[in-house]
Amino acid sequence: MAFTEQTKLGKIWANQEARDVVLKHLPEIAGSPYLSFWKRRTLPELAVSNQAWAWTQEHLENIFKELADVQEETEFFKDTAPPADYEDESVPVGSATFTAPQFAGKWDVFEITLQGPSHGNPFMDVQLSAEFTLGDRILHTSGFYDGEGLYRIRFMPDTEGTWTFRTKSTARSLNGIDGSFICQAAPAGNKGPVRVKNTFHFAYEDGTPYLPIGTTCYAWTHQGRELEEQTLETLQSTPFNKIRMCVFPKSYLYNLNEPVYYPYEGSPEKGWDYTRFNPEFFRHLEERVADLGRLGIEADLILFHPYDRWGFSEMKKPDDDRYLRYIAARLSAYRHVWWSLANEYDLMWSKETEDWERFAQIITDHDPYRHLISIHNCFAFYDYNRPWVTHCSIQRIDVYKTAENTDQWRNDWNKPVVIDECAYEGDIGMGWGNITGQEMVRRFWEGAVRGGYVGHGETYMHPDDILWWSKGGQLYGSSPQRIAFLTKIMENGPEGGLNPLKSEFDAPCAGIPDEYYLFYYGFNQPRYRQFNMKPGIRYRVDVIDTWEMTVTELDGAYEGAFRIELPGKQYMAVRLRKAGI
Repeated sequence: MAFTEQTKLGKIWANQEARDVVLKHLPEIAGSPYLSFWKRRTLPELAVSNQAWAWTQEHLENIFKELADVQEETEFFKDTAPPADYEDESVPVGSATFTAPQFAGKWDVFEITLQGPSHGNPFMDVQLSAEFTLGDRILHTSGFYDGEGLYRIRFMPDTEGTWTFRTKSTARSLNGIDGSFICQAAPAGNKGPVRVKNTFHFAYEDGTPYLPIGTTCYAWTHQGRELEEQTLETLQSTPFNKIRMCVFPKSYLYNLNEPVYYPYEGSPEKGWDYTRFNPEFFRHLEERVADLGRLGIEADLILFHPYDRWGFSEMKKPDDDRYLRYIAARLSAYRHVWWSLANEYDLMWSKETEDWERFAQIITDHDPYRHLISIHNCFAFYDYNRPWVTHCSIQRIDVYKTAENTDQWRNDWNKPVVIDECAYEGDIGMGWGNITGQEMVRRFWEGAVRGGYVGHGETYMHPDDILWWSKGGQLYGSSPQRIAFLTKIMENGPEGGLNPLKSEFDAPCAGIPDEYYLFYYGFNQPRYRQFNMKPGIRYRVDVIDTWEMTVTELDGAYEGAFRIELPGKQYMAVRLRKAGI
């Protein structure tokens, strides 16, 4: 099949001969940080997207004349099954040595380590799993090869008692190994994985409410130990209890350095062997995920993203699927993991809806613990009505309005709304990365009183391009402490979470009718507000300055129709709480 004007640049780029033709005529696109965006478009679409390019129709016609002589490669996607004779009959069944602890805490990671065969390619040649049993409950979990003859099986017990296990493997020495351990009470601070609760909100599995106060730090685990440790130190002093982070390294503005580790054997110069994972890469990732767990921070793992110069976003279907099975085996036993199938899924030219649906099936099939899972958009929302989606992970699609749509999105999808990207506090030249701290805080409040959860990010210029949004390090903005203040307001609100009530003309409101009301005035600066409440119910009234972080409790109690004096400032809120509660 020949390349035509309807062929995406990504498809052309994937063919070396075709890529050479394009670069001969359009050398300006080589090495651009925007290449990820461009690959989803055709060359004629790109020609009219940037007025600085002088791509004439004749220019394009010459390109396609040369491309007509280049044949598109036919792709066959078929993974190979592990060989039945990987170990011959001279190897006794279940003969591998293994270690496993006698005890594990509820919702902690229980790990079986096995010393097994290393010949051939164990990543491809060996399948390993285990069946865990407690009474009439049976859970299946996959194992994985960790290099140098080591195999691991990880399990997160969710019930106290004596669990038994038995391994199953295509390698005789790893097959049929039995054992048991005792699951004890959860250690202090371990509340279990986060679940959806009350349709639009969240709680830990032990029932403790969880408010997702998230931040974005895409490539922080690819920056080297010193900067990564600084990021963890910074997180300790913030209100953030969720962090969005990429598994694969990232290549984009302010993030052009090479990562310390790569996920596969190979090199950027020679290419990658997608059948052989680099265990060092994944051990490092696990170390950082564990660090987050000790800080009480949920790790929202982004499994795919388009900002890539190494080829990990354009792997073939079997390679994608193998990677997903591998990372689910390695990380699903960590209670604080969330799955994000993609950051900006609609920028990934080589993935279609059927691919994302297949990815979701693989992850949910290989995660026996039912961790939260979603997918994040750029221009077009995914169908969040899909049954596997636990919550809506949203990027704004309007330059200015995002949090204002939260209550509508709740109605559309009947699931929790997490606005993971509402823009970033900062001062870079991109419109998505230069809102003020005041505007970031306003969007947090606006989303909260409309029944959702807004996420933070920061993109202040730095002489060494160390921007929090990508590399981590330190925070310089004014919003985190104000977000912490809002968090306390939310924690002291209704136990079931803030749900939107009928709003006034200019002010959204959340709470519980006749018991709790939280009004937010945002940009407006009223000198007073008139309230008309149901007679017979007396309220305590607080005037809240969301920027100065003050709560002023007014004297007395208020009932029926009453007027509250305000300072005539922006970013004010009023809280009414039923007297006696």
